Amino acid sequence: MRDGSILLRLVHEAMLQMDIDANSIYRRCGVTLSLTENKQARLQHEANRAFWQAAEEVTQDPYIGLHVAEYIPLYKGHVLEYLFLSSPSFGEGLKRALSYQRLITDVAQSYLQVNDNEACLVLDTKMGKDLSKHFNECSIVGMIKFFKSLTDDQFTPIYVDFLYEEPADLTDYSRIFNCELRFNQPRNAISFDSDVLNVKSPHAEPELLRLHEKVAEQHLAKLEQEDMVYEVKRVVGELLENQDVSLDLVAGKLNLTPRALRSTLTLADTSFNQILSEYRCLLAKRLLVRTQESVEEIVYLTGFSEPSTFYRAFKRWTDMTPIEYRKLKKGSRD
Repeated sequence: MRDGSILLRLVHEAMLQMDIDANSIYRRCGVTLSLTENKQARLQHEANRAFWQAAEEVTQDPYIGLHVAEYIPLYKGHVLEYLFLSSPSFGEGLKRALSYQRLITDVAQSYLQVNDNEACLVLDTKMGKDLSKHFNECSIVGMIKFFKSLTDDQFTPIYVDFLYEEPADLTDYSRIFNCELRFNQPRNAISFDSDVLNVKSPHAEPELLRLHEKVAEQHLAKLEQEDMVYEVKRVVGELLENQDVSLDLVAGKLNLTPRALRSTLTLADTSFNQILSEYRCLLAKRLLVRTQESVEEIVYLTGFSEPSTFYRAFKRWTDMTPIEYRKLKKGSRD
């Protein structure tokens, strides 16, 4: 499961306003500042969880997600915002945004329920109670702010549900959410007056809406291609140590024909051989720097049948021999 970098970028801006030492958090969790600046980047959700854990440790604030959310800037400049703005109403925009929620995160599978006078945005997740409390609270507050801005403050939560148990201190929760809060519920959700769904968008424009939907579809298709590249890398990693890795073998593991896999990778501007080569290169570098494994063992671990073939490939990758690379990198860490 992966998340887009958009939320982390907004969190970074909020932390700067709060004079939080964000660099210390990045160093502790392994997330880089450059990731927050790359609008197209996606990161494993585990990295997001590690970020929030590090943020709590660095700030010594058990409610850091909630406090950051108070300063988080509005969600702007993404195709989902444009879908909202160009749709006829807030409700239409919300339905369209939910169709493309994967552009933000793979963790959530949110959906809208409408009963009589009340609407409920259910923030269903694949992680359940394992979802980071900080990530969850920051996301929900950010959404509420965004919805308020789209509806000229007509969006007002009636109550917010949380999966986890009630915190010991609700003072800041009550101030920031300013609505009824219900804990230990079967789901995370935001409930609001269904009339808000009918709020007209002053920027509604059918031509722009069609354009924005086309852009969203293109982004989604690109994301699916990236998912396939990620899956190929995962399977390559599983197979590399035990057998020769081939396109046919990886395609079989992914329940695809070799032709279909080759075509998908071409659309993603890569190839199986390129992915395999890049994976071997990265693995070889990590093993040389982070372990004491012999070069002979690394030849085996990276899936090469002969040391001479590995040496030629490594020289092509780095313009150095494996021994020279190990000495250089380990010397720079001393």
